[in-house]
Amino acid sequence: MSGISEFLKNRIERYRFAPISYYSGTVSRVGDGVVRVASLPERRYGELLEFENGVFGMALELTEDGVGAVLFDADETVSVGSAVRGTGTVAQMPVGDLLLGRVVDPIGRPLDGRPLEANTFWPAERSAPAIIDRRPVDTPLQTGILAIDSMIPIGRGQRELIIGDRQTGKTTIAVDAIMNQKNTGVLCVYCSIGQKASTVAGVIETLSAADAMAHTVVVSATAAASPAMQYLAPYCACTIAEFFAAQGKDVLVVYDDLSKHAVAYRTMSLLLLRPPGREAYPGDVFYLHSRLLERSACLSLEKGGGSITALPIVETMAGNISAYIPTNIISITDGQIYLESELFHADVRPAVNTGLSVSRVGRAAQYPAMRAVSGTLRIELAQYREMAVFARFGSEVDAATKTLLTRGENLINLLKQNKASPYSVFDEVFLLLAYDQNLFRTTPVRAFSDEIKRLLVFADTACPAVKERINGTGTMTEEDWSVLIDVLKRFEASA
Repeated sequence: MSGISEFLKNRIERYRFAPISYYSGTVSRVGDGVVRVASLPERRYGELLEFENGVFGMALELTEDGVGAVLFDADETVSVGSAVRGTGTVAQMPVGDLLLGRVVDPIGRPLDGRPLEANTFWPAERSAPAIIDRRPVDTPLQTGILAIDSMIPIGRGQRELIIGDRQTGKTTIAVDAIMNQKNTGVLCVYCSIGQKASTVAGVIETLSAADAMAHTVVVSATAAASPAMQYLAPYCACTIAEFFAAQGKDVLVVYDDLSKHAVAYRTMSLLLLRPPGREAYPGDVFYLHSRLLERSACLSLEKGGGSITALPIVETMAGNISAYIPTNIISITDGQIYLESELFHADVRPAVNTGLSVSRVGRAAQYPAMRAVSGTLRIELAQYREMAVFARFGSEVDAATKTLLTRGENLINLLKQNKASPYSVFDEVFLLLAYDQNLFRTTPVRAFSDEIKRLLVFADTACPAVKERINGTGTMTEEDWSVLIDVLKRFEASA
């Protein structure tokens, strides 16, 4: 008996059911991890099925003449004629505080070598909160990334898509956002779907080095896992988040990535002989992700006041954001952060294309201090990129255009940020105020990073009270504004 099946069998045996009469069925076809079972009535969608050799599967196709199921294990031990019985329980996930700092698979098996004794289990598939049980998104979720917090603000309870080609920094942005939730009270769930085991190990190592695993749960279904396990992974990760949200806590969930999730579902659907549609995906592939992402919400105070913020990741091919899965998820989410290969290779990192990125919650999910200094950034960046096209031809430009180009270059350099180095709210506000006051007008490109570090160190000692107030409340009074302007003047004079 394999590890997955033995684990599920032990869990089911721990339950105490009332007497139930089970119908048994027989396997009529098996292959590629998909089984067709004849004469197995009264089954539920998503129910766990047990085969006679102890292997477990999940019912995903209910028809008049039988059940289509996917196996969690390899299908070598299941053969035509094998007996099958229903377990009476759907796929479930252990929940609770004991999962914090742990790495588990989509059925709750620990993958970090430590035992996990859970007593509370919630089903993987749960209904999304009703409209009346939600409240507006109004509290910022700081990612610590200046380009995002200033121009594409994310609120607690929002669903913000991270989209771009492979190797453009999508996972890095999500991991940095998780790291920035340290000491904020926001719990995090990182769900890896179809990634290489080495990639997942690298993410866990990064989070551990930043002491971020203490508030994080990692759910992993690697590329070596069966399509059924990859299919279950995001729903189980969302179930963990829902448990915390029901306790009134704020949770951040990262789904990395839903492109591979859709491919796993397409694989299972084609093997179940479902009719293929566009790009061979089944007709319900939109519902596959909508029922997942709709579970992310900002709950009303009557429901505990918690929130689930979703950062789904989608990989595009050659920048084609109009492909089937990307457009589906764009239409479900509340905005997207688009990462561009050209910007990434031009050493603009994070490679956020602010023209194609948007947050549909907008400035409602932004601290007042940030709103005060970031109002014109998008316009200035758009004007710079438009003028930069003409400047490439080497034509003469007037003084106003030259000033615009200089400020635009400074803004792009300011928005560059190394990974695993998130900014605090004060740092972001102070840097944008310095840009607004033209502090970087004479700073060489090579010295930009060092200048930013010197400026932030100077501010730490020059105005600690203002820093503490902005970090604590996100607001800035006129007196604070005057103090920061004076600090900038003193820094410039000392240079």
